[in-house]
Amino acid sequence: MKKYYAETIGTFAMIFCGTGAMTINEITNGSISHVGVATVWGLIVMAMIYAFGDISGAHFNPAVSIGFAIAKKFAWKEVPKYALAQLIGAVLASGLLWFLFPESQFLGETVPSDGFPPYKAAILEFILTFFLMVVIINVSTGSKEIGTMAAVAVGSIILLEAMFAGPMTKASMNPIRSIAPALFTGNFQYLWLYISAPILGAIIAVYGCKLVKEEQCCDTKNC
Repeated sequence: MKKYYAETIGTFAMIFCGTGAMTINEITNGSISHVGVATVWGLIVMAMIYAFGDISGAHFNPAVSIGFAIAKKFAWKEVPKYALAQLIGAVLASGLLWFLFPESQFLGETVPSDGFPPYKAAILEFILTFFLMVVIINVSTGSKEIGTMAAVAVGSIILLEAMFAGPMTKASMNPIRSIAPALFTGNFQYLWLYISAPILGAIIAVYGCKLVKEEQCCDTKNC
């Protein structure tokens, strides 16, 4: 059970700090800033990989768990269990933010920016998750992260993508990260794209990676 607890706690911390930064930025009229929010996302992911990577692999994202399963580096039977653990952590985090900051309208939810069509947001989220999964699968084994390299690489790509794409889509790259705030704001209008695009992006990333370096991008015994 320790790996499921690790996924719950790690996802809780990630969502609480990441969407918490967005929430505080909202209610304080930009005191943290866009750059600050992106930095918080990158740093909390990095910290949680250091904390729990050797226990659960530090997925914190069902799209990543599915990607590892596609690559045969993670058991399919574990995917629903990981997703449930991640969902519990994310919902607890969003619920706590809802309690702490009732004046917040958005709670860090993910919606396309005004004037940015949903289909373009879906394409962008697909590409962002593709890049994220390519990095993750090249620095990890699926069940355990490779220490410092994984933490720095994954935290950095999330910071980078949140920095440039955040203003357009909020740079979710994670279905659970989008579902949790929506449960408290009631805004489900765009949830379809924030669920489908990251999952598809992670899956295609695995197949794309196999074309380049098969030995790292899948379990070569079963690839």
